[in-house]
Amino acid sequence: MYEGVVGMTDGGPRFRRDPGEIAAIMDLRARRSIDHVTALAWGRTARLCPVCGYRGMFSPVKHKPEIWCPSCDSRPRHRLLKLWLDRDMVLPEGARVLHFAAEPWVRGWFEDRGAEYETADINDLFDLKIDITAMDLPDAGYDMVMSNHVLEHVDDKAALAEMFRILRPGGQAVITVPMIEGWDRTHEDPSLKTEAELRLHYGDPSHLRFYGRDVRDRIRTAGFALHEYVALEPDVSTHALHRGERIFVGRKPAMEGGRKPAAEGGLKPAGEGATDG
Repeated sequence: MYEGVVGMTDGGPRFRRDPGEIAAIMDLRARRSIDHVTALAWGRTARLCPVCGYRGMFSPVKHKPEIWCPSCDSRPRHRLLKLWLDRDMVLPEGARVLHFAAEPWVRGWFEDRGAEYETADINDLFDLKIDITAMDLPDAGYDMVMSNHVLEHVDDKAALAEMFRILRPGGQAVITVPMIEGWDRTHEDPSLKTEAELRLHYGDPSHLRFYGRDVRDRIRTAGFALHEYVALEPDVSTHALHRGERIFVGRKPAMEGGRKPAAEGGLKPAGEGATDG
């Protein structure tokens, strides 16, 4: 118990700490937090990175402990993607793949399997310098488009429409976004303008929204049939994944009598993930 002072609220009197007690509590909690983070900084449990094969302690990123592979710099979403690629993805022979904001290790994975792989972004560091919301590319030219934590930065309606347009019938859009499964609706407020406001609401000043579970509706509205691959145990503990994180795989419908679907028989919903059709 503590010696508080009586304060008044609409519901009647309540106890609250005085300024001196508040300062002491803030100092105590800060010190405990620093001690806790320091203890976690070098990791407590050895993990296995499916991207590079490293087994050992993972490092923290800011307030998040044990998520960064010190061997290849992979984060949880990268390791989840690698597991999906290895386990569930099937490509047609000679597939064309376009990857926005690509991680370096992905190229070798696709090229080893005979795919024609290209990277893209709005800067000069990638194969193609293009805007995902207005691509200067022909219709139906790719079998897969990958967008790993990109849609939250852009006009996602325009980006999804463009991804659908450039995919061949049966092609796949592979999408990950930061999301809160417990939210019915995406938090998106165009009135937020300052860096401080954007960081407070979305966690990053370059983000335009924080997705809720209605991200599925946005993907389906663009025309895709949706499958999901979910981070579950024992993969979460073994590979340091975020519990429940999802890869959304949108399939463009295949035309009757047209080209064989890009991943026929290969898009599995991982049992625990939702699937259309």
